[in-house]
Amino acid sequence: MLRLSADSPTFGQTPRRWPRNPRLANVSEDPKSTSDQRPAPGTRTIFRWRKWDGGPHWEHDCAYLGSDRWGQWFGQPAGWRSARPGAEFVAEHPNVTLLPPSGDYAYTHNAPPHHVRVYIDLAWDAGWRGGEPTGIDMDLDVVRADDGRGTWIDDRDEWDEHRVRFGYPRDLVTRLEALAIDLERAVAAREAPFDDRTADTWLRVLAGFDLS
Repeated sequence: MLRLSADSPTFGQTPRRWPRNPRLANVSEDPKSTSDQRPAPGTRTIFRWRKWDGGPHWEHDCAYLGSDRWGQWFGQPAGWRSARPGAEFVAEHPNVTLLPPSGDYAYTHNAPPHHVRVYIDLAWDAGWRGGEPTGIDMDLDVVRADDGRGTWIDDRDEWDEHRVRFGYPRDLVTRLEALAIDLERAVAAREAPFDDRTADTWLRVLAGFDLS
């Protein structure tokens, strides 16, 4: 099982990359991944998700906040928009999202009184493309709610359907299934960076910008 620590590939080194999906050829990719691609903290951007076949998925209006030992952070104030084909909502409460160097998940922490405090999208090849954060949504999610439901892995049915339909590579399937289990454990244990203290630091950073 993958262990989540500052010394593991999830938080430190970039793990093995699978060959880029040829069906995503229409997605622009900047071959550089250096820090000069990143905008200044407080800059508005869009976090763009796609599905494995290149189809559009969620797009979140957000602001780049900065980075720490865990990775790059983004924030979405209350009132900002998220949309995908057939669905749209406006954030009722501020939230912050961590994109780790590994690029295999994106962790969102919602400020109270939102009942879903933690929502982690498992991902493939998430990172900077064309000066924007983007990634491939890999169906599985890890969720923690404070309304009595606890912590769980969500959308297993979608994962089972899509890994057959889209032909996910077997070693990628093995890695992400193990990662989902370990993330569930780490979130339930409130291990950093999935603790309130880490997220609260970045929620304060978000609140410090004039993003009205």
